[in-house]
Amino acid sequence: MNPRPSVIAAARQFYQLGWMFGTAGNLSARAEDGSFWITASGKQKGLLGEDDFVRVSLTGEVLESPAAGNRPSAETSIHQAIYSLFPEAMACYHVHSVEANLVSSLHSGDRIPLPPIEMIKGFDIWEENPQVSMPLFENYASVPRIAEAIRDRFQTSPPDVPALLIRNHGVTVWAASPAIAQNRVEIAEYLFRYLLQARLYLKDSCPGL
Repeated sequence: MNPRPSVIAAARQFYQLGWMFGTAGNLSARAEDGSFWITASGKQKGLLGEDDFVRVSLTGEVLESPAAGNRPSAETSIHQAIYSLFPEAMACYHVHSVEANLVSSLHSGDRIPLPPIEMIKGFDIWEENPQVSMPLFENYASVPRIAEAIRDRFQTSPPDVPALLIRNHGVTVWAASPAIAQNRVEIAEYLFRYLLQARLYLKDSCPGL
């Protein structure tokens, strides 16, 4: 089964929502043999076609390129890390939103507590009043260094939710299908907006905070 049409549809939606302006972000989905199709570097995400991808192995080898000159996304190593860590993952989506960057800049630690609201169920969190957080990683200029940090932490401390945030960079989610990954991006972005709005509300209500 060819996963690229689903990825293209998601990319267009994310572009329209302002989460993938310019050539920002990267999306991937697994092929039947365990390799994955990832958006090629430098492609405008609102105008993707099936030739705007590269198929890559889990070791980073380019296996197929529908168009000459296509290069894998500069952040392919992060997708490799996620697929290696979570064999059940069939799609990995990374977008850049203003809200994600603002939320990441408001936290100095290595995780962001998530609000125990109804929308958290979109991450398969079903307990009452859950106390969960999203991992926060530093944004190194060398992307493989980010991927290494993800591997190192998740091998010893699995995340509460199938998502991570890179400081001043954006959110990455993974899921058992492209459709679920698309939903999880929406959930993550909703939670970021909620956190920002809650902070503004509390500041207005309690000026001393």
